[in-house]
Amino acid sequence: MRAIVFDGRLKLTGDRQKPVPARGEALIRVAMAGICNTDIEITRGYLGFRGTIGHEFTGIVEKQGGRSGRLVGKRVVGEINCGCGVCGLCLGGLEKHCPDRTTIGILGREGAFAEYMTLPVRNLHEIPDGLSDEEAVFTEPLAAALEILEQVRIGPSDTVLILGDGKLGILCALVLKLTGARLTLAGKHPAKLGIARDQGVPVILAKDLPPGGKFDVVVEATGSAEAFETAMKLTGPRGIIVLKSTVAHGAPINLAPLVIDEITVVGSRCGPFKPALKALARGLVNVRPLISAVFPAGEAKKAFAAARRRDTLKVLLDFRK
Repeated sequence: MRAIVFDGRLKLTGDRQKPVPARGEALIRVAMAGICNTDIEITRGYLGFRGTIGHEFTGIVEKQGGRSGRLVGKRVVGEINCGCGVCGLCLGGLEKHCPDRTTIGILGREGAFAEYMTLPVRNLHEIPDGLSDEEAVFTEPLAAALEILEQVRIGPSDTVLILGDGKLGILCALVLKLTGARLTLAGKHPAKLGIARDQGVPVILAKDLPPGGKFDVVVEATGSAEAFETAMKLTGPRGIIVLKSTVAHGAPINLAPLVIDEITVVGSRCGPFKPALKALARGLVNVRPLISAVFPAGEAKKAFAAARRRDTLKVLLDFRK
């Protein structure tokens, strides 16, 4: 089968073996996949991953290992972390923190940029009727944005700044707008900021942020290791910084301001799929303007080149072509 593999360099290959689902797993024929900043960071050395990359996908279940086949023929998306299922963290609902977990296309498990993949059935969620694959492929990153609300209480009286006008930054802005908070999205690209502004999000160019401005909550979603220091400067005393960026290489940081201003730092990554699917199906978040391009899977290198451009948001790979 065809797959997009990183083995020190990115390549499209046609010689990968079609996977066989184990008991409790499903074989999924991939339909649509999205290129994430994490995928790009993997090609720069993030986590040292080698193999088929990709973790944002939609697909159709073709087979289930074991007796039950309730999802066969259904369109699905899938949670990316696969825990052992028996440790204390898994039993406590924190499978994404299981010390023995695998993560599709990121850690110890083949990814979604292939014609076929396998995942545990418990990781799968059926896509609602009427929701297109192009929209449903945003479930994983939208869930990551919704995770902020699982971790931090944000209400109408809070001032919230989102740093970064990329895919995740815009999704975070669209989610946090639903709280009624006094929200600002800051970025470097007027066209990208315009997508959020058109959906009612107040925006500002990062260079125009007032130097003395302080916010109750700052979400760092720039994809830059250096932006954490900027976030510290913009967070008020006893405020909260939510870190969303995953980068291959870090930067030296003076943490003293965190102590002086008693700032709380929250790491935030994967989130709840069911609320994300509901938000997409009900039209609470419109992701279509974030799609910059759709490439056939056979044009993977062109797709990655497009995804790396600064003026690009979401690039999709269509495995149906």
